[in-house]
Amino acid sequence: MDMNSTMGISAAGMEAQSQRLRVVAENLANQDTTGSTPGADPYRRKTITFQNVIDKNTGVSKISVKKVDHDMSDFETRYDPTHPAADARGYVKTPNVNTMVEIMDSHEAQRSYEANLNTLQTTRSMITRTIDLLK
Repeated sequence: MDMNSTMGISAAGMEAQSQRLRVVAENLANQDTTGSTPGADPYRRKTITFQNVIDKNTGVSKISVKKVDHDMSDFETRYDPTHPAADARGYVKTPNVNTMVEIMDSHEAQRSYEANLNTLQTTRSMITRTIDLLK
């Protein structure tokens, strides 16, 4: 595998983790977003799925986002009869976003991003040193 392929793989990994961080940020930003009408559904947590793809130019396997989907787990409810989204019994559906899960996911994505960045920087440094040796 040549160094350009290594840089391409690292860049693809960084892009995938960036998208993952965007999904986590959206989930955290909407963790308190409820419906606005009685019985309406609140914000539904988003999930991201990755896949391996073969780069047609280099023949190297890279990661990419397969899809961003919704977590179909049940909503929690809380009793608040004064809320505009409360049903006839006074319960409001709350988003299925778990703050701790999102924070852990963001830490994992950040570490993966940093690992790819370090690989990219190391590869770039190796290329620079090789060019310097050839002078």
